Amino acid sequence: MNKWNLIVHVGRCENCQNCVIASRDEHVGNDFPGYAAPAAASGESPIRILRRVQGDSHMVQTTYLPVMCNHCDDAPCMRVGGDAIRKRADGIVIIDPEKARGRKDIVKACPYKAIVWNDELQLPQIWIFDAHLLDHGWSHPRCQQSCPTEVFEAVKLDDESMAMKARREGLRVLQPNFGTKPRVWYSGLERWDTCFIGGSVSAQVGGVVECVAGATATLYIGDRVVAETVSDAFGDFLFGGLAKGSGVYRVEIRHTRGKATHACELGESVYVGELSLSHSANGLEVA
Repeated sequence: MNKWNLIVHVGRCENCQNCVIASRDEHVGNDFPGYAAPAAASGESPIRILRRVQGDSHMVQTTYLPVMCNHCDDAPCMRVGGDAIRKRADGIVIIDPEKARGRKDIVKACPYKAIVWNDELQLPQIWIFDAHLLDHGWSHPRCQQSCPTEVFEAVKLDDESMAMKARREGLRVLQPNFGTKPRVWYSGLERWDTCFIGGSVSAQVGGVVECVAGATATLYIGDRVVAETVSDAFGDFLFGGLAKGSGVYRVEIRHTRGKATHACELGESVYVGELSLSHSANGLEVA
């Protein structure tokens, strides 16, 4: 049996909010019996964009993460909601707009906080994967149709084929430790849950500070080399994909103009600043 899955390409999201607006346009004031009651004009959107800002100075990375109902195969909301929530054969979860009325406990059941409360109708509501459109011939939901940067990709595959696609493309789900078996997958999720260490390399030439391109930057934990890169045309270097709170790192810079060393303890991402090359640099600076 083929089932719907949504792939979210994290690095493509620019926070334009088109997916949020499209969802609101589709459901505010519009009744789709059997699928969803009208959404409240003043209520929360079932699609929301989270933001993470990392770094400092000119080396700042902002990542946006679209979050919505995951249409989990082992959904906690279904265990709480009983016959007020059903899972279709194609994998889509539907909260019955009649049976769920007054059931605010269903909102609290979702560990992803993807169920919103319609105060006007006293009703829990979710992003329904635009099942009402798919059932009438649409090939994808409106979030995909409205996104200018192709963040969303709806695919309908059997579970084995989807698992193979996930392994092949490095797709991951949010909070796998919840054990809910989501049907929303993320590509590039490491941009959201890993850190970087970056800096800039400079040297004084005739009393003038210049950027140094092509300097070798090596990242260590203790005596173990973690990664190596070279500074770009602006003297910048960056080590990405590091785990949050993973300890004390040491950066060593080497170039014909000299060397520099810097140590920092990594909690969140850090820009270590400008490292000035010197032929007599033997000290260790700790941020």
